[in-house]
Amino acid sequence: MNPKIRLQKYLADCGVCSRRKAEEYIAGGLVRVNGKTAVIGEQIDPKHDIVTLRGKKIHLKKEHTYLALHKPRGFVSTMNDENGRKCVAQLVADVGTRVYPVGRLDRDSEGLLLMTDDGELANALAHPSGHVEKVYRVTIRPGITEEQIRLLAEGILLDGKMTLPATVQVLTREEDRTVLKIILREGRNRQIRRMLESLQIETIRLKRIAIGQVRLGTLKAGQWRHLTENEVLSLKKSAGLVCKG
Repeated sequence: MNPKIRLQKYLADCGVCSRRKAEEYIAGGLVRVNGKTAVIGEQIDPKHDIVTLRGKKIHLKKEHTYLALHKPRGFVSTMNDENGRKCVAQLVADVGTRVYPVGRLDRDSEGLLLMTDDGELANALAHPSGHVEKVYRVTIRPGITEEQIRLLAEGILLDGKMTLPATVQVLTREEDRTVLKIILREGRNRQIRRMLESLQIETIRLKRIAIGQVRLGTLKAGQWRHLTENEVLSLKKSAGLVCKG
């Protein structure tokens, strides 16, 4: 068995950064392997090769941290922002280790955001082939027709590609607003808002309430909790990292 793995995966597994950020660090000449400047696509043997980032030796973590965060509106799902906007990193500063968002919730949305230093799981959950169910409570204005519900459920053309079939359920109807429950099996940028906008429907509130078997529950805005072992296992099964059974 080949013990070598790609350098960017190793950096992500160490909890240093995401794979994409690792590639930026490597391309920028900030990463060295055994004293030599690393290159994109390079493979290393974690047991024998010495990897440094900005001169600091990187170690593979033995245990990972998995969190559920209730992201409030007004925060961006990044660790820092060049425009000075509030970031989710501020909400998990007391965790004791550096964790990163799994996927994103746009600035105007709220609800469940998974965060971890397990780069392998984060990458698998974010991959388009994962199809992990994400559940949203969406308030729209003013209402929605049965035909529009059918179109959302069957798929909407976005960026030249149809969205995967969605589950759409009307929870409440009022004179000036309607509340929907929408289940997606993919995660394109601002997908629900764009799907609704294509049907001339205004989204006035969007809250993610579940990812797979992980529920937001009563977690208050701005607070976080550790995932249970069963929740982590369920996510790994959904991502195809653990055999189902």
